[in-house]
Amino acid sequence: MNSFYVLSKGEVDTSGVAAVVASYLRPGDVVVLAGTLACGKTHFVKALASALGSSDLVTSPTYAIVHTYNTKIGDLLHVDVYRLSGIREFRDLGLDEFLEESITVIEWGDKVRSEFDSYLDIAFDLAGSAPDHRGLTFSGVGGRWIEVISSLKSELDGQKR
Repeated sequence: MNSFYVLSKGEVDTSGVAAVVASYLRPGDVVVLAGTLACGKTHFVKALASALGSSDLVTSPTYAIVHTYNTKIGDLLHVDVYRLSGIREFRDLGLDEFLEESITVIEWGDKVRSEFDSYLDIAFDLAGSAPDHRGLTFSGVGGRWIEVISSLKSELDGQKR
């Protein structure tokens, strides 16, 4: 099992999901977020940063491209590649040395996911008729995520939302 689906019934649910994901993260991890505008990617990162112990103000890095937040386990790189044309521009950011030491979360990451051998992929979609419902499809790609994905699924399945 490399993927599974979670229905979030609002921001509180999404924050709970982010907290569970945070418990599995460690420096060097990459989380790729994909989905349309206003589907909850930035809210997810805010909740993730909070769950990792950051008190920093988390905002969308659409124009800055990269924001860094201090957490209890190291830096959290919040990257938004929406405005980048692809892999070449991503490489030009010069993030290589930071990727190994930080937890990296990439919004619109489907544009650059081929750059990584191992990552947690989370695809967001607008789910159902309720305006605040979101579907999150999790996939573990390469390395430790292939093994971690089943534990993550079990924990999220057991979470009351």
